[in-house]
Amino acid sequence: MNPVVLMGVLFLLIFISALPVVAAFLWFRRRQFPVPAFWFLLCLLGGVFSLALAAVAQYYMPPATGIAMKDILFNVFIRIALVEEGSKLLIVSLILRISGKLLRLEGKDADSFTYGTAAGLIAGLGFAMIESVSYGASDMRIAVLRAFTAAPLHGACGARDGTAAAAFKNDPRLAIWRFLSATAIHGAYNMLVVGPGYIRFLSILLSFASLLSAMRLLRKKEKML
Repeated sequence: MNPVVLMGVLFLLIFISALPVVAAFLWFRRRQFPVPAFWFLLCLLGGVFSLALAAVAQYYMPPATGIAMKDILFNVFIRIALVEEGSKLLIVSLILRISGKLLRLEGKDADSFTYGTAAGLIAGLGFAMIESVSYGASDMRIAVLRAFTAAPLHGACGARDGTAAAAFKNDPRLAIWRFLSATAIHGAYNMLVVGPGYIRFLSILLSFASLLSAMRLLRKKEKML
């Protein structure tokens, strides 16, 4: 392929994959949510690192090769959903620990919960952006599809991981529930997206319903600030 054309395709691929991230940034700005630009970029970078962490874990966790339901469930819910959401949870926990002093969150549960949810949402979008670029390199249509399905899904699950990271110290039961719900939603999405016929379209409904739920949670917590 011509180098100029290749660069054009790559730019378009990155642009499409980054659209959800830009939309999220503008949404935070429009609502005048106190998210510093450097912190937004830190969370975005955290999402990239969480993807790398998940890839390493999945490399050392071979997939089940059988066709029995237990093998399918293992691959979908454990090897993919649990590992990927676990990597986001770990990275967001580190981000909150690192940025806590910068954002002056010590001892402020409301602030911590709010920024935890926001950090997880942004990190999830960063995760999806790089994943979409890698998948879209083989087929541009995949990048477009993932921008409208996988990105909202990862953002929604990431928001729940972020709440879990912020809640773990003071409310471990809530933290576990949020993390397990993120894993369950992610696994259900994976099952639907490979389903036959119109079942695949349910993955779009699940993605956006989960994202709207996460944004509603963020707005509720925002009122506590």
